[in-house]
Formats: sequence, C-alpha cells, structure tokens
Amino acid sequence: MREIEKLLEDYLNYLEIEKNRSLKTSENYGRYLKYFINKTGIKKVEEITNQRVKSFRLDLARTEMKKITQSYYIIAIRNFLKYLAKNDIDSLSADKVELPKAPSRQIETLELQELERMLEAPEEKTIRGLRDKAILQTLFSTGLRVSELCSLDRYINFERGEITVRGKGDKLRVVFLSEEARKILKDYLNKRTDTEEALFVSYTKAKQPKVIGRIIPRAIQRMVDFYSRKAGIGKKVHPHLIRHSFATDLLVNGADLRSVQEMLGHSSITTTQIYTHLTNKELKEVHKSFHGKKKD
Repeated sequence: MREIEKLLEDYLNYLEIEKNRSLKTSENYGRYLKYFINKTGIKKVEEITNQRVKSFRLDLARTEMKKITQSYYIIAIRNFLKYLAKNDIDSLSADKVELPKAPSRQIETLELQELERMLEAPEEKTIRGLRDKAILQTLFSTGLRVSELCSLDRYINFERGEITVRGKGDKLRVVFLSEEARKILKDYLNKRTDTEEALFVSYTKAKQPKVIGRIIPRAIQRMVDFYSRKAGIGKKVHPHLIRHSFATDLLVNGADLRSVQEMLGHSSITTTQIYTHLTNKELKEVHKSFHGKKKD
C-alpha cells in the first residue's frame, strides 16, 4: 500500500471513530480524496503541492460537475491536510488551499394551495393510501429528511406529539406532529396488522398487499412525485421541497431562525439562513403598511 493510501485510510477511520462522523460522510470523503489522488498520481504526501491542487481544480472546472460538488472535493482536501498537520506530518498547509466562493443556493418551495392539494391527494380507503397520506403529513409537520423519516419506528407517544430523531452527525433532536399528522398516523397504525417495527413500510402490489419491510427513500421520492402530479403541480416535486416548505412556513408565520435551525437539525444557522430570502415578500407588506404614512 502506498504511503498516501495508508494515511488516507487512517484519516477515514479518524473521521468515523474520533470525530463521530456518519459512515456516509466517511464514504464521501474517501471518494473525493481517492479521486484526487488517482487523478494527480500522488504517492506521498510531500507530493501534494499548491500547483497540483490548482491543476486539479482546473480539471474539475472543465468538467460538467456542479460548482457545489466541486467545492466538496476542495473541502475534503483541506480537511485531510489539516489532519496531516495535526499529526505532525509535513505536507502542504491547508491555508494555502482556498475554498471556492459558494454559489447562492436557489431554494424552491410549494405554494400553500399546491401543498394542500398534494396532502389531500392520497385516498384513505386502502392501507397504502393511508400510509401515503401519513407520510406526506409527517414530512410537512416535521420537516424531516427522507432518510430520517424512513428510520422512524412505530412506537410514538401520541399524547405528547413528539418524535426524537437521530439526524446527521448522529445528533438527536425533537420534532413535532401536527393534529392532522397525529390523526392520520393513528388511523394508519390502527389499520396495520403486521408486526414490523418500522413506522412506514413497503407493500407488495397485490390486491391484498403484504408488508415487505421498511420503506426506502427511493420509494418515498416516487410517491411524492406521483401525488404532486395527481395534484396538478406543474414543477418537479421531491421530498426535500416539502422540507423547504416546512421551514418557510414557520418563518413566514413568525418563528425565529434559531428555533427553525433546531427543528431542521442544521448544525450551523448559516445553513438555515438560506430560507430567509424566501420570506422577504412579507417585508414588502410591512413596508407598504407602515412606510410614508402621514401622522394625524
């Protein structure tokens, strides 16, 4: 094994064990850094030079890769260099590698009328329809990520209307169920006859559907797309769009940014601030109501 490969392996183990990063994060960093090493032909850490990093960045820029994805590679390189320095291994200083300017993110949300139509789209006559409606209501009520929703178990304290969720970075947070979400979840669970631990399960396509296990994110993505089209929504709708709508709805109705950050499970409030520009239309109404009014 080349020296660089052994150090990379040590770094990925460090992320997972000492930094308590998720397996997914470790896998992503491994993929970014292996691509960098293979692309540049580096065998030793001393060979990581500023010029090599710059050439690598230029190669990335010439591909059709999105700017935000390119930045992930550079962040991974910087953090690897910081790890080397922390362990007294001579290499390029992480400070020499400048982070790319982050492009402003364009966040889309659903209009309230669109959202209401989609939430009402599933039919409650079947167990699958009840499940689908419960999923949509839970997504909008909690702002959960799809992976977090899929990991939920069925034993919920309906009296409190709270669910403890393990999110990114293995962090725990509490999310809340609306009255509508609680009602449909109760109806769905009361109709289930299986003993699966998962809150949301997948079914066979038979006339009398059988449970085939915990639902997966891809199934929810397909389901959201189906009901958005059924509701006559023209744009492409994905589960994260419901999360965006959840956050925007809270802010428009007066929630403070810190509380929304907590409910979304963002580690930094900077991430939550991407939603504030969506609520600026409320400021326009304030300006219209109060600016330039003559006092009696």
